[in-house]
Amino acid sequence: MTPSRREFFAAGALAAAAPAPASAASPLPTVSFGSARVTRLIVGSNPLYGYSHFNQILDRHMRDWMTAERRRETVQRALAAGVNTWQTHWSALSMEDCDALRAAQPGLNWFLLSMRELHRSPALLAEAVRRKPLGIAHHGNMTDDLFRQGRSHEVREFTKRVRQTGVLVGVSAHNPRVIETIEEQNWDVDYYMTCFYQVSRTREELRALCNGEAPLGETYLERDPDRMASVIRMTRKPCLAFKILGAGRAGFSGEQVERAIRFAFAHIKPSDAVIVGMYPRFKDEPEENADIVRRVLAGGGASPATS
Repeated sequence: MTPSRREFFAAGALAAAAPAPASAASPLPTVSFGSARVTRLIVGSNPLYGYSHFNQILDRHMRDWMTAERRRETVQRALAAGVNTWQTHWSALSMEDCDALRAAQPGLNWFLLSMRELHRSPALLAEAVRRKPLGIAHHGNMTDDLFRQGRSHEVREFTKRVRQTGVLVGVSAHNPRVIETIEEQNWDVDYYMTCFYQVSRTREELRALCNGEAPLGETYLERDPDRMASVIRMTRKPCLAFKILGAGRAGFSGEQVERAIRFAFAHIKPSDAVIVGMYPRFKDEPEENADIVRRVLAGGGASPATS
């Protein structure tokens, strides 16, 4: 049967996402994390596992398309484009992918974001550490919620347990004030994951910002990146800035994506990196993102990177 137009383009997008030879792209600039050199662009994982941060329809679209093979191809495509680091969360699927990717790419760096299971089970934390992540960070939504409830000590206790495992210790947050507080209290952490948009605001907080009327769904305010970036620059620890594209809201065109990436690198420290989720269903996002980052950092439009 002759393929439909939709099937034709789906096949073309998958072909574009297939891994290129490792020599196809020059390495991206790197920064130090512990003993590792981490590229300043890190491939994220939300689109791989169907977390669109838009709605359930797009979540389902991502999950239906992102088979195990395509998830791994997406990460491998990013590696071929010059990226050397992956960030993901704890789940059965992600750990299966981690095992497969590290077997195929022994030099792959990866950061782990905690989920509730890791907080409850020392055995699962040990299982995660066995896979040798560079670092483990406390989950951002949980961080913001616990600080809001006056239970920040629970976040700190988790960081102490991670410290005992020997991997780098991180805290993820969407609320800039959380990062400020941790810095003021001088917690024993190695890095932060810092969201450019404060998507963890409660409905009451949003009503206070919007004249008593709360918007539907996650809210992305245009000045949020400035607020988080100012905190990133005052931190003493390296930061992994994420959602720099507003979960896709910053634009689909190459020009819009470049504008957002250029802003990010111009407003973070030279020791920082960015995490970008990639969904190569319609275009070769790993290659496009790597090319933009390489161009931005080479062109002097951002804080200088080490290499």
